[in-house]
Amino acid sequence: MSRVICAGHVNWDVTLHVDDLPAADGEARVRETRAAGGGSAANVACGLVGLDVDAGLLGSVGGDTNGTEARHELAAAGVDTAHLRTVPDRPTAVKYIAVDDAGEVMVFGVPGANEAYGAEDVPEAALSTAEHLHLTGQSPATAARLVDRAHEVGLSVSVDPGRRVESRDFAPALSRAEFVFLNDREADCVACDVDGVVVRKRGSAGAEVVDGDHRHTHQGFAAEAVDTTGAGDAFAAGFLAACLDDADYGEALVVANACGALASEVRGARVDLSWPAVEVIRARGLD
Repeated sequence: MSRVICAGHVNWDVTLHVDDLPAADGEARVRETRAAGGGSAANVACGLVGLDVDAGLLGSVGGDTNGTEARHELAAAGVDTAHLRTVPDRPTAVKYIAVDDAGEVMVFGVPGANEAYGAEDVPEAALSTAEHLHLTGQSPATAARLVDRAHEVGLSVSVDPGRRVESRDFAPALSRAEFVFLNDREADCVACDVDGVVVRKRGSAGAEVVDGDHRHTHQGFAAEAVDTTGAGDAFAAGFLAACLDDADYGEALVVANACGALASEVRGARVDLSWPAVEVIRARGLD
């Protein structure tokens, strides 16, 4: 059974590596094209499995080749896909991601079947045997209902609302989650009180945890970024894995920043996270 259930987006990513991100009416030269599975929930689930945490995925893909490939990649990575729904008459969500030489990204999305799953698509037995529910990429109503269901059986909940927090009302989920992951831009858009622990991602400037009146910070690790796609998902996987291993928040930030640095140094939305790889990054920080 899965120790963590990740609920949210499962995508097929088409990544274009360009010499520069163009301005409006501009043009950039594509040097390399890459296609592979992505999606915030799928990325976190894969990262957790790499860090020895059994993880399952609640989400939806279309009944097309992209959906089949995404499902196969996840299963090969060791993610439990029993609750990954296939919607035969809709396409799998596709993200077209332009990445420049500094690792900065520009994203264009085709949502497809991404949010076709519902809060009831994970059975009670799966929830009751898990320890934690991580939400990232669903409608606000689905997020709120999943928080209800998780709390009913004693699970802790984390929410990473992502880029669309500005345009969608996630307050019912954010206000009741034990952990909320936000970057600086997203934090400025949240218009509700968050009673749980706020984990603030600051990219190359590191990260911080705000737990009531207590604040923990870590400056991060130097990284030669080539693609920041999925770095926040790797960060979340590292933080959750460390907390589930009873680490304090200071240690969890160190692990999370190491995972984010690892992700930024490889192309694509996913990196092969592992504890030995985390230790390599930590040793670099001590040089």
